[in-house]
Amino acid sequence: MPRPPTGGAGHGTAGAADQLVSIGTVLTQLREEFPEVTISKIRFLEAEGLVEPQRTASGYRKFSPADVERLARILRMQRDHYLPLKVIRDHLDALERGEQVRLPAPAPGGRRESPDGDPWDTDADAPTAARVGRAELLVAAGVGEDELAEWEAYGLITPVADGAYDAEAVTIAKLVAELGGFGLEPRHLRAVKAAAEREAGLVEQVVAPLRRHRNPQTRAHAEATAKELAALSVRLHAALLQTALGVRLH
Repeated sequence: MPRPPTGGAGHGTAGAADQLVSIGTVLTQLREEFPEVTISKIRFLEAEGLVEPQRTASGYRKFSPADVERLARILRMQRDHYLPLKVIRDHLDALERGEQVRLPAPAPGGRRESPDGDPWDTDADAPTAARVGRAELLVAAGVGEDELAEWEAYGLITPVADGAYDAEAVTIAKLVAELGGFGLEPRHLRAVKAAAEREAGLVEQVVAPLRRHRNPQTRAHAEATAKELAALSVRLHAALLQTALGVRLH
């Protein structure tokens, strides 16, 4: 059966539609330059509003050539300049306005920010190897020696090799202290710690092949990928917890 002739605006629309590709095709195209990229990474960038693919009536994502180039530009900014997504977003907005953007040189020592911005990095300018002493930790958490010793006994807080604590220990200490105000004792929090360790194991399964990869750029992305997966896990955990509470409380 002969196809009806097309022309004018209709023909242009059909041509544009022919250039749209699925997320699987996008992944194949990007992996030539970014072997570590995954479908979850592309979806994450979409969720963060950095790319907006079209959707079919069935809800499938369809990416234009401009979308693919935008994704590649985002990944280059992360890989080559270690930029967090909030900075990348500003740069992309400036480029769309026709402004020139000067990208910084790679950070000394290869330090990179969290790929998802503020939800993971509470202080983007803090050194990644920050340490605090025991006295500083006690003051920051507003607790005494006995409480800290109990938390350590339950494995909620663990000093590093030199007897100091990493910066994240301050956050944990404050949260444990706040939960204690609601009657939740360290023994109650062992389940939370166990769940976190299981999630860390899942993240390690994903990033382990990246760390063993022959491509040094892929190995360098292992840490960023781990942080991204951790941030996604935190969001998923929060959503599942809210759902569970909604079911139980109603």
